[in-house]
Amino acid sequence: MNVAELLDRQARDTPHALAIVEKHGGGRTTTFSELQERAAQGAALLLELGIRPNDGVLIVHPMQTQLYVALTAVLRIGAVAMFIDPSADTRILDACCALQQPVAYFSSPLGQLLRFRSRAVRAIELNICSGTVPGAIPWGRSLHMASSPSAFAVAPDGPALVTFTSGSTGVPKGAVRTHAVLLAQLEALRETMELQTGSVDLTTLPIVLLANLACGVTSVISDVDLRRPGRVDGAHAHEDAAACNVTSATASPAFFGRMLSCTGAAQTTLPSIRKIFCGGAPVFPRLLDELQNLAPHADPSAVYGSTEAEPIAHCRRSDITTADRKAMQNGAGLLAGMPVRAVRLRIIAEQSDQPISQLDEERFAQMTLPSPEAGEIVVSGDHVVPGYLAGRGDAETKFKVDTTVWHRTGDLGYLDASGRLWLLGRCGTRIDRDGQSLFPFCVETAVSDVPGVARSALVAVNGLTVLAVQPKVSDKDRLKGELQLRLGWARIDAIRFLHRIPVDRRHNAKIDYPALRRVLTK
Repeated sequence: MNVAELLDRQARDTPHALAIVEKHGGGRTTTFSELQERAAQGAALLLELGIRPNDGVLIVHPMQTQLYVALTAVLRIGAVAMFIDPSADTRILDACCALQQPVAYFSSPLGQLLRFRSRAVRAIELNICSGTVPGAIPWGRSLHMASSPSAFAVAPDGPALVTFTSGSTGVPKGAVRTHAVLLAQLEALRETMELQTGSVDLTTLPIVLLANLACGVTSVISDVDLRRPGRVDGAHAHEDAAACNVTSATASPAFFGRMLSCTGAAQTTLPSIRKIFCGGAPVFPRLLDELQNLAPHADPSAVYGSTEAEPIAHCRRSDITTADRKAMQNGAGLLAGMPVRAVRLRIIAEQSDQPISQLDEERFAQMTLPSPEAGEIVVSGDHVVPGYLAGRGDAETKFKVDTTVWHRTGDLGYLDASGRLWLLGRCGTRIDRDGQSLFPFCVETAVSDVPGVARSALVAVNGLTVLAVQPKVSDKDRLKGELQLRLGWARIDAIRFLHRIPVDRRHNAKIDYPALRRVLTK
């Protein structure tokens, strides 16, 4: 089944229901039938330009209605949508295009500037723009074209999306979502997030908006700059959520943090919200508590997953017991909750960077650690990406058990007696001293509950265990004393206060540990 057929189905079943509400520009709305019609016209344009099944189309566009029109058009004709972080340096951009040379480039007017930065992007034959830019084919041409016929038939293992990531090594790799994998991901998200036709969701996560479209959920895109979730206008996002009477909200911790920090959000709740899902970075209990105050009728949930496996586990605030909170305050790690039904999850002995060769079930069982031993989290399932473009990255992150492909998340964790997953940090971040192990999330989760701490990170620097703290208060001496009192069990050598702890560019919430070490060694 072609993923684009899901939109066709929604356009047929709920043609006049709103698919997307864009608050930018005064609030533009698009129904499911309008979205489907524009995507079908766009598909006709792509075919006229000579784009064929399995051709790659590089897409660089903000999270707007036009992005999903173009994406659906590409999928509709069996072509492959390629996504890359536009903030990546030129070397990464060129390397990504070398892995699979796109036949077309589609961008916003601002995205056209990427052609000046990257020789590889300039070399792409067809240049299409959602606006009007000299030298680019305007997408608006499609509005005067007859719709293309129904979505092309595709093979289940045919590529649908390629998402490029630089990875921890800086070497780009492209995660290939086939139509079958993407359909399975959307179904797993539907089940986990209880997506229902008629709901209204404020979301900042592109894959979630696609799942919303597949399930008949109205998506609200706030009039804020989603390229930097940690810097958005929280008051504006709060106003948009209230104005649209959203029934759910799905975003990263950084985005929700901005909503909570604004004066309006502190004074005004959002009673229409019944569900909140937070993911893309560690979600600590304190944030779930604050979200509960923001949306008193919701039961906020943390969702754990990755590009290659979304979702893996989720945890409702109401499922976190008093005993769980005490355990997290005393170094148990971060509770991620029960693995979702779609995933098969195991904990194996940490393999460092060594590839894992072909295994049979017996050997895999021997590698699997019992509860509650800590090791690397590995997952398998229909919604788990089976490989990367040209196989680059497969050896380090994939292995087979008989014929089943398993994905190595690169995260450390363990399963408790109830089968719940607890996170400890990234592989390679364990600090071993005097026969004892200390994991970053054990300390960072405990510290997250301390008033006055905005963010923290645990690293080893020159043989010392150092806790970096980004404070929210001016009295650092008092805060340091509180931290030392609470973390007596952690054997920390030094506490360093920083104005800002480095985080990832995408979600503005994951700690950039290599960058932090460079800061601390200066």
